[in-house]
Amino acid sequence: MIEITEQDFSLDEMIKKAKRKDAGAVVSFLGTVRDDGIEMMELEAFRDAALQELESIRNEAIDRFDLEAVEIVHRVGLLPVGDNIVAIVCSAAHRDEAFLGCRYIIEELKKRAPIWKKEIGENGERWVGHE
Repeated sequence: MIEITEQDFSLDEMIKKAKRKDAGAVVSFLGTVRDDGIEMMELEAFRDAALQELESIRNEAIDRFDLEAVEIVHRVGLLPVGDNIVAIVCSAAHRDEAFLGCRYIIEELKKRAPIWKKEIGENGERWVGHE
């Protein structure tokens, strides 16, 4: 499953979907809005292009790391500190592949997916990565 949504998600449900009889490892990554002087974060996506890019990244990770299953959810909208932003769950026969696959997906997502973050605080707002 690959999803871009305004709704919160269940990491437990994602893990359940990723479990396989032949997978000995399930690894998850959960990104949240961090309190580094902001009150909230606004996330926007070019939804169709982002979904297509996330599918490419998922397929690359499956091929490179021999993953059994991959679940990816990314939120958009206005999120307060502490809210979930993104979750990735990977299952594989062995832990190294699951960890490496999960790391690959988050790093490539941040580089390639057309998803943008704006930090909002009492001193104003700024797009992250766009100075």
